[in-house]
Order: sequence, then structure tokens, then C-alpha cells
Amino acid sequence: MGMLKQPVSLILLIFFIYPIIKGFIFKFSSQHLKGAIEGVFQSISFLISLCLGIYYTKKVFIEHDSGMYETLYKSIPLNIIDFINSKPLVIYILLMPIVILIIYSFISFVVNLISRITFYPLFDSIERMLKEKSIIFNRIAGAVFQIPKAICYVIVITFILNFLSLLNVTDTYNKYLEESQVYSYISKEVVIPLTNSKLAKKLPNVVNNSFKIVVKDASNSQPNVQNNQNTRKGIIYYNGITLDQGVKSNDEINKFAIDLVQGKNGTRDRARAIYKWVGSKVVYSDEKANRVLNNDTQMTSGAIPTFNSRSGICFDYACLYVAMCRANNIKVRIITGQGFNGSNWVSHAWNQVYVEGENTWINVDPTFLIGGNYFDSSRFTIDHKQETIAGEW
Repeated sequence: MGMLKQPVSLILLIFFIYPIIKGFIFKFSSQHLKGAIEGVFQSISFLISLCLGIYYTKKVFIEHDSGMYETLYKSIPLNIIDFINSKPLVIYILLMPIVILIIYSFISFVVNLISRITFYPLFDSIERMLKEKSIIFNRIAGAVFQIPKAICYVIVITFILNFLSLLNVTDTYNKYLEESQVYSYISKEVVIPLTNSKLAKKLPNVVNNSFKIVVKDASNSQPNVQNNQNTRKGIIYYNGITLDQGVKSNDEINKFAIDLVQGKNGTRDRARAIYKWVGSKVVYSDEKANRVLNNDTQMTSGAIPTFNSRSGICFDYACLYVAMCRANNIKVRIITGQGFNGSNWVSHAWNQVYVEGENTWINVDPTFLIGGNYFDSSRFTIDHKQETIAGEW
């Protein structure tokens, strides 16, 4: 019954057992084995192409900070770059699939050519050896030889489910992914390492919702856990504290923040300096993330404890960033919403800064700095959504 309540796990199970059952029914044969191996090689070729396609597309269109990737990026016409920057999902929906398809076509051709020369003659020999065996033996052999294909099927489907999650299909779909232990395990152990997601590797417990918003009304009614909606009434608690408690500063933080931006000209440069310090000096706390996940909010949160301990989770990063910006008279916000962690969408908090002279608010996510540049970056629209202004100073 548990599996029936997890449709994603059920889908993955069906894709795993289907080729195995088929192999048992049709027994072992050289022809079937060749088909199975060809399917395995196609799946492996697809996975390799997927990894290479994601890597090179990101390096050219997102992380082009040096070397030949920077040169390639600069060689692209400006009108195309402007279009991509205005609609960053084009990278994932159009450009990345094209790169993957080109790589896959080449790898698949080479692998099939090699397999026909090396493996296929071997399979014919195995078939001749098994002809004298019993039917049940041949059925078991047929099932066993389908296991590699079954594993590849599951991995490929997990990749597809992961990609659809990034495209933000529906909240219900994301909930199904979050509930599937099978999907979470394969995503963590296979998808994330293969796609080389720095963020997902270094923030492992953000895979779960480690940011809780609870509203208590003035009549002391039961607390109500919220999902970042604009329907909150009463006193709002973020991981057990109010927003004012979270952004509360002290003389030590204020002096440090002022000294940190000495020599920086303009709001943007000062805000970036604070972003880099908070994002690189504060260590993400796996222990605290697990405690919040288990509804334990009786721990210290906010700017002061985070500055003192140099550790925290997303809400703590955002609070400390606010405190340090306020010390420098920089207009700043805390934003609550959802962030994509490499597997699915989870509750998250980040910041916005008002850049004087440009008359605009820019997105800043110090928690995600460890996974790349999240200071006024076009990637924000890819892995952040449902933003709500929690507070502005």
C-alpha cells in the first residue's frame, strides 16, 4: 500500500521490472540479448550525452568566467545573448536538448559500431551453450541478462522526472517527487553527481524542506504551518522566531559590516561585498536543517547567532545579510519562496537589494553562493519561484 501512495516510486518500479519479466517470459536468446544490450548502450549513451550536454551548456551560457568558454560566449551575437538572458529557461528547454542530441548521435553511433564487432559474436556463442539447458534455466538467464537494461531504464526515467521538476510542472508533481524515497535516493546518488550540481552536493539537506513558517494569531489558537502564501494573519514565526528577532543586530556586526565595505563605491559593490562574505564565511548547518525538518524550532536563529557561530540555514543567511546591509544604510528585503535544490522545489529564503542610481531591486542569495553566482544573476528565474516579500528595511 505504501508504494501505491507514492506514484513516482511505482512508476520507477514498473520500468525496472518490465524488462526483467519480459526476459523471463521470452527466455534467453541471442536476439533478445542483443536487443537488451543495445538498449543498455543506448541508455548509457544517453546518460553520458546528458551529463556532457548539461556541463558544456552551463559552461558556455551560465558559468562562462574564463578560458575558452568565455571566448565562446563572447563570440555569440549580442541580440542572441540578450534574448537568452531575458528568458533563461531557453537554455534548458532549447539549447541544452540540442547539445545533448548532437553528442548522443555521435556517441550512440560509435558504441553501436563497437558492440556489433565485439559483443554480438559472443552472444551467439552463449546461445549455443544454453540450448541444451532446461527451459526454466533459460527463462532465469533471460531475466538476469535484462537487469542492466532495467537499471538504465530507471536512471533515465529519474533524469526525465528531475528535468520536468526543474520546469516547475505543478506543485502536486513536486510533492509526489518529494514523497518518493526511491526517486530521492537515485536523484541524490546518481543524478546529482552526474550533473555535477555544486549546490546540490554541498547543501545535501536542502533536499528536504528545512525552512518553516508558522502563524499564531492573537487568540493563542493552534499554530498553522504556512506555504509562503499571502494569506498570513497574526504573528509570523520563521524557524521559531519573528522577523524582527531574526534581523536584530548588535554593535559588533554593525562595525564589522561597515569595515567590510570600506573602499567600495556605490550600493552594488557594497552589497556584493557583503553577499560574498556571508555566502563564503557562513557554513550551511546540516544539523540545524534536520532539526527544522523534524519541527524542532527551539534553536537559536537569526543574524546575531549566525554571525557568532558562522553557521546556519537559508533564513539565517538572509537575516545576517539584512543586518549587515542595514549597518551600511542599504535598502534590503527578505524574500520567502521556493528554491530548486537539484531534485525538487523546497521552501527557501533569500534577499533583494535596492540599487540606488539604477532604481531597481536585484536578487541576492548568499545561501546558494556555494553553487555559483547568485548576485543579480539571470539563473534566479530558473531555480527560484513563488517569491513573497517577508520584510523590507
